[in-house]
Amino acid sequence: MMLYELNPLEDPRWSEFLCKHAAASVFHTIEWLRALHSTYGYKPVVLTACPPGTPLSNAVVFCEIHSWVTGGRLVSLPFSDHCEPLADSSEERESLLRAVVDCANLNRWKYVELRPVDVGVDGTGFEPADQYCLHRLELSGSSEEIFRRFHKDCVQRRIRHAERQPLKYEEGRSESLLRGFYQLLLLTRRRHQLPPQPLEWFRNLADCLGDMLKIRTLSIDGKPIASIVTIRYKDSMTYKYGGSDPVFNKLAGTALLFWRAVEEAARDGLRTFDMGRSDLDNRSLILFKDRWGAARIPLTYRRYPGGPARARTSDWKSLVAKQVFQRLPDSWLVASGKLLYRHMG
Repeated sequence: MMLYELNPLEDPRWSEFLCKHAAASVFHTIEWLRALHSTYGYKPVVLTACPPGTPLSNAVVFCEIHSWVTGGRLVSLPFSDHCEPLADSSEERESLLRAVVDCANLNRWKYVELRPVDVGVDGTGFEPADQYCLHRLELSGSSEEIFRRFHKDCVQRRIRHAERQPLKYEEGRSESLLRGFYQLLLLTRRRHQLPPQPLEWFRNLADCLGDMLKIRTLSIDGKPIASIVTIRYKDSMTYKYGGSDPVFNKLAGTALLFWRAVEEAARDGLRTFDMGRSDLDNRSLILFKDRWGAARIPLTYRRYPGGPARARTSDWKSLVAKQVFQRLPDSWLVASGKLLYRHMG
């Protein structure tokens, strides 16, 4: 199979194809790709068997990552929980991926990474790599029916408790909301002994995604205590980032923010709420998502050629001692994130 390369930021066929394809997610969109390019300099590229000037029926979108630390590679896609190879049939998809393997050999890429959820890639040369789990909440029924499916003690009561607190809810994309969110993210990442992604990444996401993205924040006496970022695309809303101040955990602000987002998605007729991926060793996060009634879906990334999985965020202790991050002042922790994330992809 002959492959053709197109620039998804310039070729109108890409957005047209996404509109028609049921498996397309926010991570395929030109808005997401622009944010990746603006922040990290990654070059987005789409490989397809469809000749120039013809409608697309198959495609895989990648970012080219050139790093003196982690090598040159194709990733579909960096900082994306999942990203399906898109094709109109399984046969077409398998032929496309085998052609991608040939292209990788020809160009001597260190490796090519896919992040599929539902599609089979067996027999294409791509082998299992990093493993996670993904949670998706089906939004069938009314808001009241959805609420009743939540765990009574761990979710329902915490939401009702938060609603009784003197908390102020705000949403939008303003600079003040962005900075408030980032300070809470920094607190959360410090608790995990890891640096945050650069503020520029979140600013570019807000600028590129526009009204698709919302920063949702709760504050008390003018002080932000919990904040999450959600993104809408087609019939789905995705939770992507969050942060909170542990001093105010008893107020259950994060639970209320999730409920506000789920309630909005259900009211607007969306079909799913994507709660994002979790590391398999993060049992508390997995249990938190389970209690919302979300379906737990195995998520296995694939790589060609196979071999040891790349370094994940949860494996940074093998690269840099977490104790170092724990001791860094905020400004240095933020600076280390600016340096490292570009190479991690």
